[in-house]
Amino acid sequence: MPRLALYALIVCVLAVAAAVVSFWQGSLLGIVWVLIAGLSSNMTVYYVRKGRAGRRPVTG
Repeated sequence: MPRLALYALIVCVLAVAAAVVSFWQGSLLGIVWVLIAGLSSNMTVYYVRKGRAGRRPVTG
């Protein structure tokens, strides 16, 4: 797993935890944390796919 994908995954997990805590406390700030979690999960998928594409051998 590429390093940037790992960092984005860590941010995603922390943002989800922050969103749960925010909603548990009754704060609507959790909406922002959910958006950050969505963005970082998309970044994780992007960097994982980019890393796999970079290791694919060229044929033909």
